[in-house]
Amino acid sequence: MAIYRFRITFEDYDDVTREIEIKSSQTFEDLHRAIHQATGYNCEYSSSFYISNDQWIKGEEITFMPNQRRVDRGVVTMDKIKLSSRIDDPHQKFYYTFNFDRPFDFHVELLKIVLDETPGTQYPVTVKSVGEPPKQFGNVFNPSVLPPTSEEFDFLNEMEYSEEDAEEGFTEVTDSDEISDHDEPVGRGHEEEEEEEEDEFGNEFSDNENYDEEGHGHSHHDDY
Repeated sequence: MAIYRFRITFEDYDDVTREIEIKSSQTFEDLHRAIHQATGYNCEYSSSFYISNDQWIKGEEITFMPNQRRVDRGVVTMDKIKLSSRIDDPHQKFYYTFNFDRPFDFHVELLKIVLDETPGTQYPVTVKSVGEPPKQFGNVFNPSVLPPTSEEFDFLNEMEYSEEDAEEGFTEVTDSDEISDHDEPVGRGHEEEEEEEEDEFGNEFSDNENYDEEGHGHSHHDDY
């Protein structure tokens, strides 16, 4: 019985690859499960293989755990389709999407066909593993943890809050913060107040040329 060797590569992480050998009589579901045994993912999520050409254009779909829309369209399921029934090219390609809710896309390419099984081997089997796959749910959106919006940061900037202050929920109180608008300036005494009063009322007379140094006024009659 023939053995297929497939190379599986993440579409967005091309430095992570797996090579899997599987019997030609085994199904697409067997390949689906083998891929995630090799990546360490939980495989029990709706997924699909697509027969594709050299440009990875999707053709016929073969699905696992189909939703109602796929059922209504009559999409065939992986457990019913043997690999050999969809291999027409010695370098046959399949585009594969795992977990439609939080998808990872893969390129699956047939590398070679081995005519004889290796004695004692349990197929499918991972024969080559390169790179660490991304976490299965590393891209999950958590609505309970939301960063502040730009509008919130604009408000904080107007209040002289920093981004770090917003995260901590408080700001450091400085000496200037402890002084209110109604506090009296420090160091202002009665002498300064009196000098200001003199400037306000006395200086208007001191600059008058009709007054002498003692503050007595001169009339025009005194000159005669």
